[in-house]
Amino acid sequence: MTVLQSALPLKGVGVLVTRPREQAEALMEEIKALGGEPVLFPALAILPPRNATQIRAQLQHLSTCDLALFISPTAVRQGLSCLPGAWPRQVRVVAIGQATARMLRAQGLAEVIAPASGGDSEHALALPELQEVDKQHIFIFRGEGGREALAETLVSRGAEVTYIECYRRGLPEPLPDPSPVLAAFSSGAIRAVTVFSSETLDNLMQILGESGRAALCHLPVFVPHARIVRYAHARGIVTALAPQEGEKSILSTLVKYFAHD
Repeated sequence: MTVLQSALPLKGVGVLVTRPREQAEALMEEIKALGGEPVLFPALAILPPRNATQIRAQLQHLSTCDLALFISPTAVRQGLSCLPGAWPRQVRVVAIGQATARMLRAQGLAEVIAPASGGDSEHALALPELQEVDKQHIFIFRGEGGREALAETLVSRGAEVTYIECYRRGLPEPLPDPSPVLAAFSSGAIRAVTVFSSETLDNLMQILGESGRAALCHLPVFVPHARIVRYAHARGIVTALAPQEGEKSILSTLVKYFAHD
């Protein structure tokens, strides 16, 4: 590998980016900086909650809770946009991972509790602040649906949990035209795919259709968590890879994969 190649480890590698358009810019810029060629194809949309009135009513009682836990940067953006006023200073803030913590700090919440590594429920539940929560009231900011392990464990530890389901995930409207992506699959212009949730993978397969699904299953798919690796394999993806320390290092996994290309 030459010096130039090592400086641009993804040189010439087309990478399909399936994040919602408003979340994709940073990842695409990082891929470009590594010499890659990102192709934006949003397979997920962030939608308003079904019952905004209920969310506003719940947040009127935010000052009465002990902890507020945010499960993603999207939950930060959407949840804080629903606030009826300033954040109550007495309510401690927990982020599920460092990416979420950075978003909270960018929104002006300086004192954020977060695991030093990882970005999932298991790492968050290992925090000392979430061990002794008997009789505490915890608000969990998240999208509609999702995993229940976090709330179930907190309830088993004696906490009262309220979900603030401040957004929905769904198919983009209108659906993106899959033709350019199918052509790029056929020509080899796209050699890797990034997918950040199981729902995104389901949507992507639906949008691509039968021929696109067949091609996708034989491309390396890079995901943020081992749980999604297992889901991808169950959906027929031959090669699915996840980093050790959350989505921030998904690029290092891409680089490592193509290092000996």
